[in-house]
Amino acid sequence: MKVLIACEESQAITKEFRKLNVEAYSCDILPCSGGHPDWHIQGDAIKEAYSLKYDLMIAHPPCTYLSVSGNRWLYNKDGSRNIERWKNRGEALAFVNLLMNAPIKHIVIENPISVISSQIRKPDQIIQPFMFGDKASKSTCLWLKNLDKIKPTNIVDKGEFFQWVDKKGKIKKQPLWYYNAFLNSKTNAERRTLRSKTFPGMAKAIANQINNQINKLN
Repeated sequence: MKVLIACEESQAITKEFRKLNVEAYSCDILPCSGGHPDWHIQGDAIKEAYSLKYDLMIAHPPCTYLSVSGNRWLYNKDGSRNIERWKNRGEALAFVNLLMNAPIKHIVIENPISVISSQIRKPDQIIQPFMFGDKASKSTCLWLKNLDKIKPTNIVDKGEFFQWVDKKGKIKKQPLWYYNAFLNSKTNAERRTLRSKTFPGMAKAIANQINNQINKLN
């Protein structure tokens, strides 16, 4: 089996497949930070996905313009449409569609709660890090092609949350790890990288379970 992990510079899932002796490659326009440049293709993920070289693709399309949390930026303060933001969202959805329709037998698309659900189709399942041994909350949607759902392996508590009161007096909260990513980053790019991380337990479960599924099919 040959595996493409698209839009992954961290190599978190790539390394888990490599532990299973599976020929897996990360692909991203950025250089890898996972320590294995020999397993990394720095370039266009769509070009690689349509190369007819892979049996499985797991893709993490950038969520900047897809996440529902970004809806507030679609309109300017005067109520007019933010043309640039709408354009970026349209291009992001087109990118997802290309990934979903790639000529690869088995596909997983991963994203947080996003407009993919309303504009393309609803996810096949939603998983959380705390379902795989990591004490943290991060709703992660999976769109699957020719694969079964990922099963929890070690359910633990949901982790700590940071709570605050907004300007309107409403109590809000977010996972502490997510809040810390904001504190520990100097730029928006660093913040996006930290917040898009794949937790270790989830990466291991995805690699192991999908590898087992495909081996059984073959």
